[in-house]
Amino acid sequence: MNLRYRLISLSAPILALSLSVLLTSLILTAIGKDPIETFVLMYDYGTTGKSLVSVFNRFIPLYISAIAVAVGFKMGLFNIGVEGQYLLSALLAAAIGASFSVSRPLHILLIMLIATAISSVWGAIAGYLKVSRGIHEVISTIMLNYIGTGIIAYLLGQVFNDEDAANLIPQTTPLPETGQIPSLNNLLNIENLPSLHGFLPIAIFLGLLYYFLIWKTTLGYNLRITGQNPTAAKFSGVDPKRLTMLAMVISGGFAGLVGMGPLLSYHHQYSIDFPAGIGFAGIGVALLGRNHPVGMAFGAILFAFLERSSQILDLRDVPKEIETMMSAFILLIVVVFYEVIRRYIVTQQIKEASRQVDD
Repeated sequence: MNLRYRLISLSAPILALSLSVLLTSLILTAIGKDPIETFVLMYDYGTTGKSLVSVFNRFIPLYISAIAVAVGFKMGLFNIGVEGQYLLSALLAAAIGASFSVSRPLHILLIMLIATAISSVWGAIAGYLKVSRGIHEVISTIMLNYIGTGIIAYLLGQVFNDEDAANLIPQTTPLPETGQIPSLNNLLNIENLPSLHGFLPIAIFLGLLYYFLIWKTTLGYNLRITGQNPTAAKFSGVDPKRLTMLAMVISGGFAGLVGMGPLLSYHHQYSIDFPAGIGFAGIGVALLGRNHPVGMAFGAILFAFLERSSQILDLRDVPKEIETMMSAFILLIVVVFYEVIRRYIVTQQIKEASRQVDD
């Protein structure tokens, strides 16, 4: 893809954001609120020191969730099961991780490996159902989300519940100090602000790992080719069933790390208050970022900023749901624009190919 096509593709998120602001402004005007005042209020609140720390803390699980979804997208698979995969793996990793104590780096690594292994197995179930029984991954991952929710409810209430806890909220035993990641405040000289989660460097590393895996390895090349043209990939010697299993296992592996930021950096235990919904939000981030690690990083920051900045709206008598509507507008518009741009690029490539044949 030449520079002109890249610039056209990059224009889609900008146009989507602009149109979503316009549509949101019309809605605000219709309910009697000043859109300019609302957006200025969101910007001022969202750019305070506390809010920026909160944005980056929210960015961490959103970004990793988008990576997990993007691995499937590259293969032409729609892994909607990231939600169940990360919640189930976070519960089991928290429960198992609290049962022993070793040196901090090893303890943290083991907890992450436990979460990755559990979510990989959960993702492999959907992959197996697809290659062996032809069950579409959308159906199987949705149903596995429900099954995972039931398992979590049982395990948290009957097996791993910390009965010594002072409150009545079902929760696991807290992780020992060796299983907790310190904040980055001291390292970055951040004072008088909330803790910046120490999982941030790991999230950045996972983005680099995803880029290397997809664009710099034979496996990643096969995944991309199979996702673009499964028939051609099959005739070139690629085994689509094997790749489907690998894609779901890798996607599940990344999904298991979605909950590690909140678990290791902040909550230090699993409870009914553990952050949920991140798996579904990651789908939107992956779509907005076009499955590219840099694009998804900007998308995760944007969604995290909108979520944080909207918290001031209720205090100013502006419906907080404006943020949800704005995020939905962005996704809807950007998906439509990407499809229009894709068709435009294909048409232009056909014309260029025809012109070269005529010459």
